[in-house]
Amino acid sequence: MEMEQITRLTTLGHPGRMAAYRLLVRRYPDYVASGDLAKALGFKLNTMSVYLGALHRAGLIEQKRDGRSLLYRFDQDGADSLVGYLFDDCCRGRPSRCIPSQGALDRLEPRPSVLFLCTGNSARSIFAEVILRELAGDRFEVYSAGTKPAVALNPTALQMLRDKGHNVAGLQPKHVSALNGTRFDFVFTVCDRAANEECATWPGVPISAHWGLPDPVRTTGTDAEKNLSYQRVYGELHRRLTQFAALDLSALDRLSLQHQLDEIPLIGDPE
Repeated sequence: MEMEQITRLTTLGHPGRMAAYRLLVRRYPDYVASGDLAKALGFKLNTMSVYLGALHRAGLIEQKRDGRSLLYRFDQDGADSLVGYLFDDCCRGRPSRCIPSQGALDRLEPRPSVLFLCTGNSARSIFAEVILRELAGDRFEVYSAGTKPAVALNPTALQMLRDKGHNVAGLQPKHVSALNGTRFDFVFTVCDRAANEECATWPGVPISAHWGLPDPVRTTGTDAEKNLSYQRVYGELHRRLTQFAALDLSALDRLSLQHQLDEIPLIGDPE
């Protein structure tokens, strides 16, 4: 048991392997192809394969095959085992020093703050902001931002929100840096590119979730096909946020709440 944990610590002691591991943590619960990881981190594919092999052998990540490709995902059991080993042995008798602060949960009343983050902040994160504000705007402070924001909102996305009767007054893309220093209780990434990037460290250690969705702005084809892609993204976000808004936050501890958020994308089929 001890050698297993020492192997895990040694494996994470390499900057390249740690970078791959941290990216898979941010992308959880997605399985990600090694090529996508290599591209996101700027590594050669064969180098990334070596890193992923070491992480998998150490029990830190999961692996599955999809056709001819290998896909990888953060292994929660491996992480829990390692953290438990460190706390049980190293932190015995010093829980106040070692147990992570509940942070974000300490200030869930009266209105927890939620950030939706993507790259352009012109469609997906805007959809999420508007949907949650209308589903439960009396219970949450809702924001959205982008890592590389567009100049203006996507016109198709904006018109679709209007057609659905949403209030779009004051909506505009903004850079995530405009929110530096803001304390969030929840941070959701709604595109893979934003999840791949190292973003600001938010005060209060917010609970996070990755809800990667295809970018409808990049859809090609007929107008009907393009509109359908926007409708699908909107519908999927509405489904997930309806479930999020229905959670009894006061009855869940931090770990239970994180588990609930991780499971939301896996419930049901996209609308």
